[in-house]
Amino acid sequence: MYRLVASDMDETFLGAGHTVPPANVQALVRMRELGVLFVPSSGRPYRSIMASLAGIDPALFEGSYVISYNGGFINRYGEDAPIRSTVMDPDVLAWLYRYAVERRICMHVYTESGRIFAQFLNDVERGYIANLSDIYELPDTQRDLSFAGGESFPKIIFMDPDFARVKRLGEELRPSLDPALVDITYSSNRYVEFVPHGVNKGTGLAHLAELLGIDMAETVGVGDSENDLAMIEAAGLGVGVANVSDGARPACDLVLDTCADDGAFPELVRRVIEPSCTR
Repeated sequence: MYRLVASDMDETFLGAGHTVPPANVQALVRMRELGVLFVPSSGRPYRSIMASLAGIDPALFEGSYVISYNGGFINRYGEDAPIRSTVMDPDVLAWLYRYAVERRICMHVYTESGRIFAQFLNDVERGYIANLSDIYELPDTQRDLSFAGGESFPKIIFMDPDFARVKRLGEELRPSLDPALVDITYSSNRYVEFVPHGVNKGTGLAHLAELLGIDMAETVGVGDSENDLAMIEAAGLGVGVANVSDGARPACDLVLDTCADDGAFPELVRRVIEPSCTR
């Protein structure tokens, strides 16, 4: 029986405009009836994830958790203080920030409190983040990290609408970064993400499963992008929505027929969760 479903948010559980398709809410109701824990897992901060879930009955998340910052933070649902947190080496973060400033690369810098600072936004990215909370646009003249007020940083991401170009950027930077300090991943067909070494959604899921006494074989990981790969591979069953990227698709044990915009979770419940509960 599957006891825990960990799901990416954007382009997986959320549809267009970062909203929850009504069909997915009904799937949450059914999972709750079956005693299956639903855990959002995202690269975004906890507060941003909670804002996207604000229209859903909190009772559907009672006793659940939120995995944020690509697995770096774990919060109990409804509690702002994380029970687990990992941040980046400050020198690595500062180097990456300077690199982006010198080249005017569109980027997001994430703080431990949940604030996201964006700089050199292009029109595509400005439109994409329009409905997200806690994002503050920095002036192009900003040259240092003083805007964070001394906070630590869980991650930094660079954006380019040309995914091939953003992947080249990540690979070009890899030799300049200490692999013992930072890992590189990709997401949403436009981001290269830099996170602390060993932080990913798979390790986040494993830490939570251990905390709850749940065997990894009893977990389901659902995603759409390469930053979901570790979770898809670590879970007892790795699932992709229909719009899963070519980079993540081969790792999936199952690819659903429904895309994120249409609400894929009723299909997940029908094909995976309910049958497992009758075994």
